[in-house]
Amino acid sequence: MRQGFTHVYTGNGKGKTTAALGLALRAAGAGLKVYIGQFIKSAEYSEIKALGRFKDQITLVQFGRGCFIRGTPCDADIEAARNGLRALFDALTSGAYDLVIADEANVAFGCGLITEEDLLGFMDARPAAVELVLTGRGAPSAVIARADLVTEMVEVKHYYQRGILARDGIEK
Repeated sequence: MRQGFTHVYTGNGKGKTTAALGLALRAAGAGLKVYIGQFIKSAEYSEIKALGRFKDQITLVQFGRGCFIRGTPCDADIEAARNGLRALFDALTSGAYDLVIADEANVAFGCGLITEEDLLGFMDARPAAVELVLTGRGAPSAVIARADLVTEMVEVKHYYQRGILARDGIEK
C-alpha cells in the first residue's frame, strides 16, 4: 500500500493553486485518480478547460458563487462551502481517489465559511494511502502543524503592483 501525506500550500505569493494542479497532472500521468474541490471559485478558468481533457482521471468541482467575499459571508456562501466540505470529505474517504485537493480551503477558513475544526477533522479523515493537498493564503497554525509538507509562497515582487491585471492563460 502506498503511503499518502498531507500538503499545505500557503502564503501571499502566486502559485498555490498552480502547484496543486501541477501535482494533479503528475498524478494523472502516473495513472492515479484525482479529485479537486475548489472553495469560493465558480468560473471556467483556463485550467478548468485544460483539466477537462483529463476527465477520466481528474474530477474538478467548484463550490463557490463566483464573487469576492468581503466582511461577513452571506448564508449562500456558507452553504456552498459546507456542501463543498461534505463533497470533499466524501471524495477523500470514498476509496475512489489517490489524490484529493481542497483548493482555497485556507481562504474559506479565513473568510469564515468553514472552521479550523472543520479543516483539522478533514485532515484527520485522510486514509493512509491518500495524498491530500490544502491550498490558500492564511493557513491556520494548527493546520500547518498537522501537515506533513508545508510550502509557503512568498511574494517578493509582482506586476500586479504596477497595475497589471490577471491575464488569460497565466493567472486565470
